[in-house]
Amino acid sequence: MAKVLGLRCRECGQQYDKAPIHVCELCFGPLEVQYDFTAGPKITRELIEDGPLTMWRYKDLLPLDGEPTVGKHVGYTPLVKADNLAKALGLTGEVYVKNDSVSHPTLSFKDRVVAVALSKAREFGFDIVGCASTGNLANSVAAHAAEGGFESYIFIPHDLEQGKIVGTLIYGANVLSVQGNYDEVNRLCSEVAGKYGWGLANVNLRPFYGDGSKTFGYEIAEQLGWRTPQHVVCPSAGGSLVTKIYKAFQEFHKLGLIDEVQTKMYVAQATGCNPISTMVKEQTEIMKPVRPNTIAKSIAIGNPADGYYAAETCRKSGGWAEDVTDEEVVEGISLLAKTEGIFTETAGGVTVAVTRKLIEQGRIPKDESVVICITGNGMKTIDAVVGKIGQTIPISPSLASLEIALSERGLAAKPGRPLVTA
Repeated sequence: MAKVLGLRCRECGQQYDKAPIHVCELCFGPLEVQYDFTAGPKITRELIEDGPLTMWRYKDLLPLDGEPTVGKHVGYTPLVKADNLAKALGLTGEVYVKNDSVSHPTLSFKDRVVAVALSKAREFGFDIVGCASTGNLANSVAAHAAEGGFESYIFIPHDLEQGKIVGTLIYGANVLSVQGNYDEVNRLCSEVAGKYGWGLANVNLRPFYGDGSKTFGYEIAEQLGWRTPQHVVCPSAGGSLVTKIYKAFQEFHKLGLIDEVQTKMYVAQATGCNPISTMVKEQTEIMKPVRPNTIAKSIAIGNPADGYYAAETCRKSGGWAEDVTDEEVVEGISLLAKTEGIFTETAGGVTVAVTRKLIEQGRIPKDESVVICITGNGMKTIDAVVGKIGQTIPISPSLASLEIALSERGLAAKPGRPLVTA
């Protein structure tokens, strides 16, 4: 088991003991978990493969001191070989969809980070937990708090999609609808954590919470047969996920579980909230915060906490960042649904549409392997596609009415091809 040594500032290197803190006292840089991977028994492929079919098969690489106590069934979601999507995109190489839209229990990758954060909250002795959220994290913290017996307080922007609000209230959480955007909600939560000492998943528990995302990358590598793809396209809100997937690949290589990592990482954003992609495209190290204006609310963070590190990950891996319009987002949602039968939320529409744009730009060669990260379920963001994906065909309950309606629309009102049997 890897030993958790403590926390370290990503900017100045200052060391800290394990504690619910996330900002360096010296330079105000973000803190990250430090591990000793040489402690305990050697971590092998066999050891991992003998573990449960959940994210906890990688528990020896996660920042808990004991066994997980919350979210024991999270993770190990499908890696779908997307041949139909590949054909639609004009690709001859392998295309995969890492499908966290079916994650247990709340249908998004946030279940991974929350399972770690709230298990760590229990180790620290918190009895009240919460978060600032654009929706998916709210659902997950509320659900896992209910499972773990925590009291929970969830802070959300006032204009969040109704599906995500209902998907938080149902678990009995105290939901605070803040008259402001996510960045304003997040600032409030920093004050709340400081004054009341609550365990807020993406504030004072952030270093531990963030490392839950590594399991997304671990699973990709293992499910590909202990190798990494040549390209990974990942939606970015706060910017953490793309960095943690890449970190997971590097850790697997360091442990001798996979060969050298040559994966290029790509950030996908909506044009209405694109601080990271702008930073990469302008080739600058200065991130300019923006005020979000996009249907992709789950990734609408105008001042992302890990934006600089997400851009750095793109650069050092040889990847890139791109953004797409709201119209392209809907096209991306529709394309994935029509080719692979996967209904993704707006963040997934961003990722699919950005992948198509990267292919058109020649940044992703048509004969190389690609993993597209789908992080949430489309049932949460139905409002974004209503009226844009077609309408029902009204008919009377008779064959004559059916045939007339289909004929008027140029559809087939004729017998289908019979099944041929031997």
